[in-house]
Amino acid sequence: MTANLQAQIDALDRKSPERTPQLVDLILARAAACSASDIHFEPTNQALEVRFRLDGVLHRVAVVDRELAANLVARLKVMAELLTYRQDVPQEGRLADGRARFGIDMRVSTFPTIHGEKAAVRLFGTGTDILDLEQVGLPPALLKEVHGLLAQRSGAIFLTGPSGSGKTTTLYACLRYLLQGSKGGRHIVTIEDPVEQVLEGVSQAQARPGTEFDFARGLRSLLRQDPEVIMVGEVRDSETAQITIEAALTGHLVLSTMHAGSACGVISRLLEMGAETYLLTSGLKGIVNQRLLRRLCQACRRSTDHGWAAVGCERCLGTGYQGRMLLAELVTLDGPLRQAILDRADTLTMERCARDSGRVTLWTEADEAIAQGRTTPLEVTRVLGPRGRDEG
Repeated sequence: MTANLQAQIDALDRKSPERTPQLVDLILARAAACSASDIHFEPTNQALEVRFRLDGVLHRVAVVDRELAANLVARLKVMAELLTYRQDVPQEGRLADGRARFGIDMRVSTFPTIHGEKAAVRLFGTGTDILDLEQVGLPPALLKEVHGLLAQRSGAIFLTGPSGSGKTTTLYACLRYLLQGSKGGRHIVTIEDPVEQVLEGVSQAQARPGTEFDFARGLRSLLRQDPEVIMVGEVRDSETAQITIEAALTGHLVLSTMHAGSACGVISRLLEMGAETYLLTSGLKGIVNQRLLRRLCQACRRSTDHGWAAVGCERCLGTGYQGRMLLAELVTLDGPLRQAILDRADTLTMERCARDSGRVTLWTEADEAIAQGRTTPLEVTRVLGPRGRDEG
């Protein structure tokens, strides 16, 4: 579907005053049709490269004349209602008519580089980020445990994983599950940056870091609004971490995300942020650690002596993969892990305690996916890295 994008760009009338708007519309429409999650407009010394992120991987889909780079980024800034005369500072905004024109919401960010401004467009609502909890792809046993955690009236549940691992999708799916289960009977509030999905029946607010309405101050105010369920988009600082844990201990169910390398890495970060060990062992209920793997294209995959291999065909745009699948593990605080937290053990020790409890790990899920021909060892290594000695 992206194969002829370059040809269509080259076919545009070079003398037409509408060339830049047509070029931008063509790229945005094609990205939406391909279910791309991001578009990158990257200026180089000689050209402007256009890349789509498909199933988590960037692909160069077109090259635009260098002379058009500034006009193209300026056009995006106009559509996002940004300041076109400021090329020296980063800016962020939303395409005001993105849903009306392209069927999805789009967020634009610009960034100055030595070759001029680069722009990135994030696409929302392409069909992969609006899912119910049962559709996210959690293994049945883990899904049942998550249901149990969400049934509790208090405590903190964290989701972790790198950028692009589907944390936000899972987080919204949890909120949707709580909303449907309570039939509007629970007061659910959120503080986010930014609000990526609008949920009817949920009070949502957008924090503005660097102003008087940041995560910590917003969260303190939310606690005075008689909430029962609180979603904090991300815990980024010590003050937010401490308020989050305190809220979990005072009769609120709190859901949030945190960037960490592992589930136990979340615990280590919270301790580094000043959370008291006895508060963590009482307030923290569970941590979901997740990753997204590309799924093998079933139309062109090839069996080899070492399993299945990605080939590439028209259906998968030559990548060998089509769609993505979720790998997830859940860590809850059993006796040994609880004691490790009280002892302020290091991350590796805590991970060993969690693993010794017999819980399914990301590597367990990955090995099963490889055996079933749903993905490849190469893709697992790309996402999880090389297998360590402790991972079997």
